[in-house]
Amino acid sequence: MKKAVALLLTVVLMFGLTLPAFAAEISYPTIECVVQEIQKYGNIVLDVKPEKLMKAGYDYGDMLAVTVDGTTYQIPLCTNYSDVDIGSYVACNGDGLLTLAINMGDFATASGIAERVIAEDKSVTWVFSGGKNLENLTVSLSMAEKGGYHDQYLIHQLVRTNDRADYDSDRIFANFRNIASGDLGDRALFRSSSPVNNELGRAAYADDFVEANGIRTVVNLADTDADIAGYIAQEDFDSPYYASLYRAGKVKALNLSVNFTAEDFQVGLAEGLRFLAVNEGPYLIHCTEGKDRAGFVSALLASYMGASYDQVVEDYMQTYINYYHLEKDTEQYDAVKRSNIDAILQRITGASDGVDLSQVDLADGARRYVKSLGLSDDECEALRIHLAKDDPAHVDAEADEPGTDTPATYTVAAGDCLWKIARKMYGTGTRWKDIYEANRQIIRSPQRIYVGQVLTIPAVGF
Repeated sequence: MKKAVALLLTVVLMFGLTLPAFAAEISYPTIECVVQEIQKYGNIVLDVKPEKLMKAGYDYGDMLAVTVDGTTYQIPLCTNYSDVDIGSYVACNGDGLLTLAINMGDFATASGIAERVIAEDKSVTWVFSGGKNLENLTVSLSMAEKGGYHDQYLIHQLVRTNDRADYDSDRIFANFRNIASGDLGDRALFRSSSPVNNELGRAAYADDFVEANGIRTVVNLADTDADIAGYIAQEDFDSPYYASLYRAGKVKALNLSVNFTAEDFQVGLAEGLRFLAVNEGPYLIHCTEGKDRAGFVSALLASYMGASYDQVVEDYMQTYINYYHLEKDTEQYDAVKRSNIDAILQRITGASDGVDLSQVDLADGARRYVKSLGLSDDECEALRIHLAKDDPAHVDAEADEPGTDTPATYTVAAGDCLWKIARKMYGTGTRWKDIYEANRQIIRSPQRIYVGQVLTIPAVGF
């Protein structure tokens, strides 16, 4: 017995002696720097190569404590200026040397280190404050939080194009889809990129799907009425169905910010929800990309109608799959999920940090959130009833990818153009080029087709 007790005490003692070694936090050295130059845009170039930080255990995505002339800033360590939002501080690799900057901003001026003076010849010089000069500016770097910017850094590495050829279908390019979860009606609620603002080159594609799915009411989260009128007035505007809805008073322009916690966002969102509650569906929710603001509102409405956590996450993440070809179960996918949709659901439901959101009653949280916006019980019930309605005119339609039974030929009629024929045959006018290329032997110019011409209509997969 004594031997057993002695052995037990020995084991306990061994673990007790070794525990501090395992529990001790890793120490990262503070790195003292010399300022090499202040560039004309206010970036502070240091004499330290990023590789030195890597060798000391630092990594991209760490949050640094950067002390410049006695003032300490929390700044993420990144590879490029664009790894942070516009207006945010960044420590990044600038031509081989670590550079302190503000994305689309002026670090030297913002930090009060120096004032930029522009001469008559447009050359830039810097006047230092407090009698300082370049040689006696002191900068030190230390670890503020290991991986403190990791998720945001990964998200900023995502790259997409606005080239239709880089996407598998018009629907994916337009980021257009039906939200079919919970108690939402069949084909009652849709989301997409903007069908009216063509800065991304997606508007006409989205407009084709809006028409094909019989959308009757639109909530535009991104624009003002003046913005929409301006888009419609542009010479190359090509979203006629959206324009018809707007002129009929079926588009609510909210011009929301991307700050979901801001009072103006919540006031505008309440206005948009009331608009849905008094107008018939099918409904479309969109912003510019159909990603952030549309993602928030889509998650709110799906949760409101009883969608599960997995369904809400799947719909939200589909945008990132569409735009960035993001794959499930990857580090970037999980980073987007944690930083974006999990944060959105936490905001909507009021769940605490660390709570398993799959176990949270999303419907209850969403309904409490909608009530907090100021909607009455009657308005909340009207919203629920409208979102639960099926769309009998399109319930069996395969309008997500129109035109699966395309005939082989088409005879040109009076008033036809290639765009109209493509819309008639495929459900999207954007495929006029396919018809033109298949008929180059008889069509000299895409602007000139004639009544009675028999055109070959390529299959959808052409």
